[in-house]
Amino acid sequence: MELQTTVWKEGKIYIIKEVVTGVTTQGKTIEEAIKNIKEAVGLYLEEMPSMKHELKNIKKVGALSVEIA
Repeated sequence: MELQTTVWKEGKIYIIKEVVTGVTTQGKTIEEAIKNIKEAVGLYLEEMPSMKHELKNIKKVGALSVEIA
């Protein structure tokens, strides 16, 4: 299962949010944030098993970069 996430930095920590479920977590490094989101989404899916079907059926469209002045 591939997760669709958004990552950004606030101060010294990286925040990561899974787009479909809204699950959000953080880490001191990007690698730690990724590890944490995998664990957090796994726990979420244990409580909300119906979301597993939705995550599997998401079609990857690609990424879009938007520059803000």
